[in-house]
Amino acid sequence: MPAMCLGLEGTAHSFGAGIVSADGQVHSNIWDMLSPDEGGIHPREASRHHTEIGPSIIKKAIDQAGITPDDIDLVAFSRGPGLGPCLRTTATMARTIALKLSVPLIGVNHCVAHIEIGCLDSGFTNPVTVYVSGGNTQIIAFAGNRFRTFGETLDIAIGNMLDTFGRSIHMPFPAGPIVEREAKSGHKYHSLPYSVKGMDLSYSGMLTAARKLISEGVSVADTCFSIQETAFGMLAEIAERALAHTKKKELLLTGGVAKNARLTEILQGVATRHGIRFHRVTPSLAGDQGAMIAWTGILQFQAGDRLNTADSHIWPKWRTDEQDIVWRTQQ
Repeated sequence: MPAMCLGLEGTAHSFGAGIVSADGQVHSNIWDMLSPDEGGIHPREASRHHTEIGPSIIKKAIDQAGITPDDIDLVAFSRGPGLGPCLRTTATMARTIALKLSVPLIGVNHCVAHIEIGCLDSGFTNPVTVYVSGGNTQIIAFAGNRFRTFGETLDIAIGNMLDTFGRSIHMPFPAGPIVEREAKSGHKYHSLPYSVKGMDLSYSGMLTAARKLISEGVSVADTCFSIQETAFGMLAEIAERALAHTKKKELLLTGGVAKNARLTEILQGVATRHGIRFHRVTPSLAGDQGAMIAWTGILQFQAGDRLNTADSHIWPKWRTDEQDIVWRTQQ
């Protein structure tokens, strides 16, 4: 049986454990998400959630994969970026398991893992990636041995914007899927700030303006429709510029917000206009989950990456473009 990696993901509100083998087979992928009754995600509450459900999630992942703990050859964990208390809890579990099993430990960049699981899922080798989630909004492409950020949000991530808007009108968390559902019955577009600044973008002005629309009596459906058309149009513009600059032939959509059908449709249109391949990551691999950490851990391990337990401190502000991608050749 190919080498098995246990991946633990716990950067924010979700905790996940996945088992992936070196041949790219996802044998299990179990996660649980903290959904507060009101307000946003409190780091300590999320950390407590991970502590309480982590062991059972790990056990379910191992059982679903049909293996025993002794079959695990490698443990990988989300080292950053993310919320400090959540990262520390996840790292502690990973260190404990790796030491108990006497197997190597690998620290994985959460953002890079979203790209790599998308490439595994799609078969892409060198895409322009639109990475959109609750905490990140970036347009990324590989160049010079790193995943370079060609454009990103200057303030809040798109997922955060959708959740904050939803919270302001009493939608439950996460609000993104509810905004998408409401937008399907919206038909009238109301102008919102279209804030593209070079290759970067900004969503805070749109959030304020959308709240104002609601206060002025515009329907939730029409407001959600307007938010999506504006926010996704901004992403498409930057992605199209990145494609024109890099001349790459693949466009990948990944991250939790990748589940959105309208965003998928818009980016598919971009790819069609450029005559390139497009892939939206499979929804079960879109959000924060352990399989993406496990697979990226395998890639790093195969390239010779190792992490001593004593040096396995977390990096809450670890950017996508701060890691040397030693497992990829120059493209």
